[in-house]
Amino acid sequence: MRASAFVYPWDVNGDPAAPDLIAGTGVEQVTLAAAYHSTRALTPRHPRHRVVTAEYAAVLYPPDARWEGRDLRPYEAGDWAPGDAWGEAAAALADAGLEVHTWVVLAHNSRLGAERPHTSVVNAYGDRYPWAPCIAQPATRAYLTGLAAEAAVRPGARGTELESLGWYGLAHLHAHDKTGGVGLGDAGQYLMSLCFCPDCRAGYGGQGLDPDGLAAAVRAALEPVWRGAAPSDGGWAGVEKLLGEASANATRAWRDETARTLQEAAVAAVRDAAPGGFRVLLHADPVSYHCGANAGVDPAHILSVADGVVVPCTGGAGLLTPFAEQDRAGAVLAANLAVVSGMGGRPHALAEDAARARELGATELRLYHAGLASDADLEAVRSGLAER
Repeated sequence: MRASAFVYPWDVNGDPAAPDLIAGTGVEQVTLAAAYHSTRALTPRHPRHRVVTAEYAAVLYPPDARWEGRDLRPYEAGDWAPGDAWGEAAAALADAGLEVHTWVVLAHNSRLGAERPHTSVVNAYGDRYPWAPCIAQPATRAYLTGLAAEAAVRPGARGTELESLGWYGLAHLHAHDKTGGVGLGDAGQYLMSLCFCPDCRAGYGGQGLDPDGLAAAVRAALEPVWRGAAPSDGGWAGVEKLLGEASANATRAWRDETARTLQEAAVAAVRDAAPGGFRVLLHADPVSYHCGANAGVDPAHILSVADGVVVPCTGGAGLLTPFAEQDRAGAVLAANLAVVSGMGGRPHALAEDAARARELGATELRLYHAGLASDADLEAVRSGLAER
């Protein structure tokens, strides 16, 4: 199976040894971040630094003139990725014989939410989630579609992988996060991720719901959860139990349609801007009501829109099955496996995990993350890939 490693530009730029080291693991491709959220990252081999702090979500190249006069526009990176950091890293990686694809994070942007709070998801209690742009808002959708096209189709890129192209909700890896005190479960996460901005309220109205009544119902449904008196797990059946079947399905109909149409628009915009043969993949979860970096999708629909999906498989590859069941000839089903042992990855079990993913329908591998991994982890990756 073809394998690609995720990489940040700052892993490569300023480190002449990095491209050959990555190529030496046996991967054929790198998925190089072109637009990324805020992060703090180790660079364990870099000759000039050991920690990079990306202070806010930014594009890692100079944005073009399409954004002139627009209120919502991408932020340029600071000193952690100056100039055309993506282009510099891409050229060095290509010189090492690696095929370069872009890695584009979309609906996950804390600076946008902090500076323009109206763009954010707002829950049934009135709390805003600044990291989560509401994908129902027309201006936000236009921004995300434009960003997808620009960040995906960088010079020299042969394809792209679009992350967070869907709803983001409560769940969020945040500095000093303190949200785990009550076990929300799958159903509670959904209710806490429902948005009540003006556009979403209108959307619920179009489904025959009273938005004020729906918000009150969400709060009432969650009250026993806050007290620890009622479990909120049980998947979608749990949501229906907490909110009522009719109301639950009406909210899902609105949110599913909103996500589907954004995914269609973003992929179409990328294709319009890309050269022939350019591959477009989505980081995806096969449960459409799920939120987060791996956007909830309908497997049949998304494989009719994109060239394939990148599916989280660390700890088990079962999420591949709903995509494999679609039997789409030529579709890319990339199993995303963590290979940083300090972050829960299994580099020493890569051959075993890859074999299991192949059995469940994977056609390619994605390895998270070459820049964060130790030398020992990368050596384990090299050994594991040699067994393919």
